[in-house]
Amino acid sequence: MESESSTGQRSYLVALCLVLAIGVFLRIPAPIFSGANAPLPQLAALHPTPKFDGIGFDEGLYSRYVEGLIAGGLTSYPEIIDRYIEAQQKLTGSILPPVRFLYIFSAYLWHQVFGTEALEALHDVASLFSILTLLLSTFFAWRLKGPAWALGVAALMSFAPTQIHMSQHALVDGFFTFWALFCLCLLWENLRSPGSWPRLAAFVFGLCCLVLTKENAFFVFVALVAIMALNRWLAFGVVTRELLLCTIVGPLLGFVVLVFLAGGLETLRTTYQLSVSKNYQLAYAILTGDGPWHRYLVDLLLVSPVILLLALGAVFRLDRSQKPELFLFVFIAAAYLVMCNIKYGMNLRYANMWDMPLRFLAFGQIVAFCARLQRYRTLILCGAVGLLCVTELRQYIIFFVQFPLYELVPEGLLRALHILKSAPVR
Repeated sequence: MESESSTGQRSYLVALCLVLAIGVFLRIPAPIFSGANAPLPQLAALHPTPKFDGIGFDEGLYSRYVEGLIAGGLTSYPEIIDRYIEAQQKLTGSILPPVRFLYIFSAYLWHQVFGTEALEALHDVASLFSILTLLLSTFFAWRLKGPAWALGVAALMSFAPTQIHMSQHALVDGFFTFWALFCLCLLWENLRSPGSWPRLAAFVFGLCCLVLTKENAFFVFVALVAIMALNRWLAFGVVTRELLLCTIVGPLLGFVVLVFLAGGLETLRTTYQLSVSKNYQLAYAILTGDGPWHRYLVDLLLVSPVILLLALGAVFRLDRSQKPELFLFVFIAAAYLVMCNIKYGMNLRYANMWDMPLRFLAFGQIVAFCARLQRYRTLILCGAVGLLCVTELRQYIIFFVQFPLYELVPEGLLRALHILKSAPVR
C-alpha cells in the first residue's frame, strides 16, 4: 500500500514537472531559438515562433523610457515624465505614460544585470513574469483545492494562448497579470488565515506594485474590495481591521511613490489627465476600444471557446459550498463590471488577468463531468484536459503563428479565424 502511494506521488511530480517545463518552454522568447546568433537553434522546430516580429508602437515607447532611465538613472524620472507631458500636449491622441513605472524599472534592472538592450530587456522581463504567473497559478490552485487541481490548472495555463502571446512581446499586460494574481492569492490567504503579519505585509507590497505597474490597478482594487464586501454572505474567511487597513495602505503607498517619481502631485495629475482625455480623441482607440458590454465574452469565445464555455457552465452550477470557485468568480465579475464600461478602453489584453480564474472554473466543470463515471475516471479526466491543452495550443498557432496578430482586438481576431475577409479598415 505504501509502495503504491509512493509510486503515485512520483507519477504526480513527474507529470507536474513535465507540464510546467512545457509551459516554461513555450514562454521563452522566440529569438532564443531563431534569428541571428540564436543560442538554441536546434530547438527552433519545437518552439512556435510568432509571425509578428516587428516592434509595436507601445513597445517602442517602453523602450525609449527604459533608454532614458539607462542614460540618466532613477533620479532622471521626473524629466522623463516632463518630456512625456510636453509631447502628449502636442498630440491629438494618447500615448502610454511613463507612470507604468515598475515594468520600465524592471527592464532597467535587467539591463544593469545582464547588459541587454532596452527592448530585449523588456522582452525578457515580460517572458520571466509570464513564467512566474504560470508558477503562481499552480501554487494558488494548490492552495485553493489541492494538488490534483494544481496539476489541472497548470496544464491549462501552460497552453493558454494569450498567456503565451504576452510572453513573446514587450507589453506590460502579462507583467500586470502576475501582480494582480499575486494580490488575489494573498487576499485568499489573509481571509483564510487572518492575523498573519507576513501575509499582510506581502499583500501591502503586492498592492503597491500593482499601482506602480499600470493604472488598471483600479479594476483589480474594485474586484478585491467586492470580494471583501461579499464575504459577509459568502463566508470566504475573516475580514479583519488589519486587512482593511492594508487594502488602503498598499495602493496609497504606490501612489505616494508615483508622486515622488513624477516630481510632484500636480505633475502626476497632469500626466493621468492628458493620458485619459487624449485617449478619447485617439482614432485607433475609438475604432478598436469600443463595443457592447459583452464584448469581452465575444473576444474570449474567439480565442479560447472551450475554456469559456466550460467556465460559464461551472458558474451556473455554483453553490455556497464552493468557496474557491465563488471567490474567483466574484473577482472576474466585479472586474468585468468596471472594465466593460470604460469608454474606448476595452482590449482582450486587459483580460489577461482572468486567465487563471477562468481555467480554474473550466477544470472544475471537467471534474464535474467526470464525477459520475465509475471506471477510468482519472484516465478520462487526464485525456479531457490533454485534449483541451492541444486545442488551446492550436488556437495559439492559428492566431499568432499562422497569422501575424499583435493587438488583441476584434478585427484581428476575426481575420485570423477567416470570419472577416473584407479589406482592413484604415
